[in-house]
Amino acid sequence: MCLAVPMEIKKISGNIALVEYEGAKKEVRLDIVDQQPAVGDYVIIHAGFALHRIDEEEAKKSLRYWEEILAKTDETFE
Repeated sequence: MCLAVPMEIKKISGNIALVEYEGAKKEVRLDIVDQQPAVGDYVIIHAGFALHRIDEEEAKKSLRYWEEILAKTDETFE
């Protein structure tokens, strides 16, 4: 199973973007993203590529779901 996570673009240099979520930073390629993003936009990241630009409200909603899932997972393994 593959998971894709929304992350915020902090910097763009050519076809490379620096993205971040809660302090985790990663450089990703913008070669195949569906709409050219700008700094401050959220994109869905998978395997080192930005796949899809996503509305900020939808990104934050998705991230809240991730946080809920991870919180329940932590409880399960304690």
